[in-house]
Amino acid sequence: MVRKVKTGIPGMDEILHGGIPERNVVLLSGGPGTGKTLFSQQFLWNGLQMGEPSIYVALEEHPLQARQNMAGFGWDVRKYEEEGLFAMVDAFTAGIGKSREYEKYIVRDLTDVREFIDVLRTAIKDINAKRIAIDSVTTLYINKPALARGIVMQLKRVLAGLGVTSIFVSQISVGERGFGGPGVEHGVDGIIRLDLDEIDGELKRSLIVWKMRGTSHSMRRHPFEITDRGIVVYPDKVLKRKTVVEL
Repeated sequence: MVRKVKTGIPGMDEILHGGIPERNVVLLSGGPGTGKTLFSQQFLWNGLQMGEPSIYVALEEHPLQARQNMAGFGWDVRKYEEEGLFAMVDAFTAGIGKSREYEKYIVRDLTDVREFIDVLRTAIKDINAKRIAIDSVTTLYINKPALARGIVMQLKRVLAGLGVTSIFVSQISVGERGFGGPGVEHGVDGIIRLDLDEIDGELKRSLIVWKMRGTSHSMRRHPFEITDRGIVVYPDKVLKRKTVVEL
């Protein structure tokens, strides 16, 4: 019996037929404005509400900005940091400026994958983390795409070995059909793709679970919205390129 980790995102666990299988590494792929960062942060916050220590790896924005953005949705992680239940890994500032004074986990050389993994391993063991989101994993190999699969596999071995269920945010360009790098999609256990399409003159968000090892899942494209409390997915609706229909 595969133990599943509930995302806690309204409607998402219905699409996943109960949640993400424990220890899976899921590639969360999408273009700009699709809600990738929000999805990953909501996944971590909901984990905290379920008593599961969580880690957010900030590669694309300052850790302070990440905390502020989460707080804007009512997800204030500071008290969980103080209690040793949440950790922010700063892989953005390289310890430059005031970050070195108040960030506990800092990756100083992003070109050194070994150092990156060592910092993650330390943070995971310190708080006994069960969930992690890396935002975005694309940053680790954007200038060396030939190494993408190898880097993802290194991370997967370590994170799955430590019992963590992982979200790897993956950036793609508008209109791109892939998932964010040659071979990356074959190195992960699951792929969830978020899209933003213009339909009848209006932008509509939708997602589809492309694959998820260890569980069945919906094979349909479902619309979702970003509200002031986070993402809400509609498992009873399907988005077609022309219109949204009730199931």
